[in-house]
Amino acid sequence: MEMKKKINLELKNRAPEEVTELVLDNCLCVNGEIEGLNDTFKELEFLSMANVELSSLARLPSLNKLRKLELSDNIISGGLEVLAEKCPNLTYLNLSGNKIKDLSTVEALMEMKMRRMRKKMKLGHLKDMTRRRMRRRRRMRTKPVQKWEREKRRWAFHT
Repeated sequence: MEMKKKINLELKNRAPEEVTELVLDNCLCVNGEIEGLNDTFKELEFLSMANVELSSLARLPSLNKLRKLELSDNIISGGLEVLAEKCPNLTYLNLSGNKIKDLSTVEALMEMKMRRMRKKMKLGHLKDMTRRRMRRRRRMRTKPVQKWEREKRRWAFHT
């Protein structure tokens, strides 16, 4: 079954704007590219395209709410930098069973993750972390002294 037909079956008389999950596993994509998936799937959070003979993500639409993407058992070998642009909120990605040979193809994804982490860590949060660290250091400094004082008292009591 072709990808366009599978999408129509999965919609089940719903509008593309209402769909949050879309499973297109085991269908065929023509020329190794995505077909039938477009920008109207605004609410899509989970997309599975496992074993569809996908070789390129160039025609992937902008899916801002997409969090999970399943792309296992395809023939993808590169072009993953598209994911950083088109799926900014992606937290889970499965690329197992693809033809990725070196780590340089995944570097764009790592940069995307680092940018997201930097945005989340606000200056106030960093200040709180340093305050906590300072308190912990103070406690660590006083614990050995307190322990020594307890030992001295115990030995003085026994003698």
